[in-house]
Amino acid sequence: YGKRERKLIGKTREHGMSELPDLEFEYSDTDKWAAELSELYSYTEGPEFVLNRKCFEEEFRAHVFDKKWTELDAAQHRAHALRLLDSLEVITREKRLKVARAILYMAQGTFGECSSEVEVQHWMRYNIFLLLDVGTFSALVELLNMEIDNSAACSSAVRKPAISLADSTDLRVLLNIMYLMVETIQQNDPADKPEWKIIRETFRAELGSPLFNNEPISVMLFGMVTKFCSGHAPHFPMKKVLLLLWKSILFTLGGFEQLQGIKVCKREELGLPPLPEDSIRVIRSMRAASPPASASDLIEQQQKRARREHKALIKQDNLDAFNEKDPYKADDSRDDEDDNDDNDNSLEPETFPIERDEVMPPPIPHPPSERMSFPKGLPWAPKVREKDIESFLESSRSKFIGYTLGSDTDTVVGLPRPIHESIKTLKQHKYISIAEIQIAKEEEYQKTPLSVGEEEVEMCSTELLYQGILPSLPQYMIALLKILLAAAPTSKAKTDSINILADVLPEEMPTTVLQSMKLGVDVNRHKEIIVKAISAILLLLLKHFKLNHIYQFEYMAQHLVFANCIPLILKFFNQNIMSYITAKNSISVLDFPHCVVHELPELTAESLEAGDNTQFCWRNLFSCINLLRILNKLTKWKHSRTMMLVVFKSAPILKRALKVKQAMMQLYVLKLLKVQTKYLGRQWRKSNMKTMSAIYQKVRHRLNDDWAYGNDLDARPWDFQAEECALRASIERFNSRRYDKSHSNPDFLPVDNCLQSVLGQRVDLPEDFQMNYDLWLEREVFSKPISWEELLQ
Repeated sequence: YGKRERKLIGKTREHGMSELPDLEFEYSDTDKWAAELSELYSYTEGPEFVLNRKCFEEEFRAHVFDKKWTELDAAQHRAHALRLLDSLEVITREKRLKVARAILYMAQGTFGECSSEVEVQHWMRYNIFLLLDVGTFSALVELLNMEIDNSAACSSAVRKPAISLADSTDLRVLLNIMYLMVETIQQNDPADKPEWKIIRETFRAELGSPLFNNEPISVMLFGMVTKFCSGHAPHFPMKKVLLLLWKSILFTLGGFEQLQGIKVCKREELGLPPLPEDSIRVIRSMRAASPPASASDLIEQQQKRARREHKALIKQDNLDAFNEKDPYKADDSRDDEDDNDDNDNSLEPETFPIERDEVMPPPIPHPPSERMSFPKGLPWAPKVREKDIESFLESSRSKFIGYTLGSDTDTVVGLPRPIHESIKTLKQHKYISIAEIQIAKEEEYQKTPLSVGEEEVEMCSTELLYQGILPSLPQYMIALLKILLAAAPTSKAKTDSINILADVLPEEMPTTVLQSMKLGVDVNRHKEIIVKAISAILLLLLKHFKLNHIYQFEYMAQHLVFANCIPLILKFFNQNIMSYITAKNSISVLDFPHCVVHELPELTAESLEAGDNTQFCWRNLFSCINLLRILNKLTKWKHSRTMMLVVFKSAPILKRALKVKQAMMQLYVLKLLKVQTKYLGRQWRKSNMKTMSAIYQKVRHRLNDDWAYGNDLDARPWDFQAEECALRASIERFNSRRYDKSHSNPDFLPVDNCLQSVLGQRVDLPEDFQMNYDLWLEREVFSKPISWEELLQ
């Protein structure tokens, strides 16, 4: 192609990109119920559905001869469920597996007797509440513990050169039932019977408390994750473990709506003002911006700008001729054409009234009806920290008076009137977070432990989970990140990386092209589901720990940073993110429950290659947003970690992610770009003005935040070690004070001053002392003169 043709192709491509509609994606705790059910099974497990049905029907026919399951009454259903539960306690492994498969078929909705997916889901819900009511879940936890401790299976798996689906059969069946139970019961259906609602709340409380094996179920599953990563149990079906772990945490601790509710309640309890807005609603109402311009477009724009400036000098008399629709455009036909190109990559047309008033001449007056079309302002209320007010006052005092008053934010004597107004505005938008109150209270506990007294810790599900995972939390974080690295699409297959495909590879490898294609789709889908589960687990834990106590959050966050979570997430995004989000790694006709209700059509290579006709892949977009939110949580207000983003050259990687036209994802990318903008240099800011505008438009403003200019660079040296060490010391003091009762300070223990009780205490003396008691008496008592008069005085 010639230069002109290449230019045209480039413009067409960019124009096409900006013309794409917003992705119709609604962020939520989980995908639709049917999608979450289907992702539990790999396509390789397809033949097992028939096997489960066969096992159930053998058991069922032995006791009920001529009726179907759907024709029995509630009493008969309960009697059969109890029979199956009793049969689970047999010693023979094969018999136990058959019964477990029969229970799994019940949990799958006895699909052989159903004619539609809706019917399958109805019977699933009914059967699962029945199974839970007769005590199936506790029996499954015991069996799962047995399988985890099954050293024979572990040692045989370690010795095997290639592990397949067959090595994890028992574990997979148990985890499938447990997952279906947790996933189904956590779905809140308004049509549920009152007794089901009671069962649901009881199950939620049991799942989060240390009833099973003296620890919450999540702690047991974390143990499975670390055992798998250590190489001692390579046959564990990790996808199912992670999915069950995610849904257990989600059910016991609550999702994002519940988090918002907890936050509101906590602020009320602490006497803090209510939140300025509901962040979930604000994000849902946002629109996506068009992707930022490419380098070639920027050069063209600069040339156009130069041409426009030249014309403006010639046409001085036409300066007031503004286009009525947009006061930024000169009324010139050729300029209109240029601007159409220029706007291909710009934001959605939302301008800022403040800038308009300051920069442009007053526009031609419009009637009131048209005036209503202007934007209503920025989406977020601005926030100011106490620290920001202190630093503003300190700089103002040293400038106008010549001395400072430390943390005094009330005295404004000697400061000019405009500074008074500024302080008033700052105080109006002051935001005190729950974390600030918790840090202040912790400092008080450390300084004056006797006068403050014992801390009353509310034993909620989050607190119980933190106490459960505290001893091994660093290992859990490393294990999760290891699996995330192995599942990331950018990872290269290495000999030392862990094998996460144990529960997807069949015993016999594919022999035809069609089978190979199907397995390829299955493997990619398997990896995507693992990324989805891990990203959701990490985000949920970070958010819940942050609300429960800031130092619980900081402990987990710091271990994620130490385990290289920041470069790992950046590595994940260093790919063609649009192709990842629009990937079609699913075969809808093989998804459960579709595959057990409908006749399967004949699969061809063409139908597999075509995939679904969806606009995007829900799970991949969900994972990307979660990983960006985790990155935001790790770096927020941490100068040293923000510098890590700069050092790892995250700006171009993040900027590429802005191509995804989804408002929530763009918001979290822009937040990450905002914190490092001041360190990227003037040239970067100059070349990325559209991104800067998007940040201004979408991200919350912090008054007095110098994010766009970078004037305080010299004042803040990058000392990663000192910052992290200071934080680590605070975390260790908190964990030691609250959880390590064995090493409590002896000076703060109560002292017994009663002579009788002290002398009455039994003291166990060592054996050698008892043997040499006479010698001790002679040396310490009889041979030493005692002046009784002095003693009495």
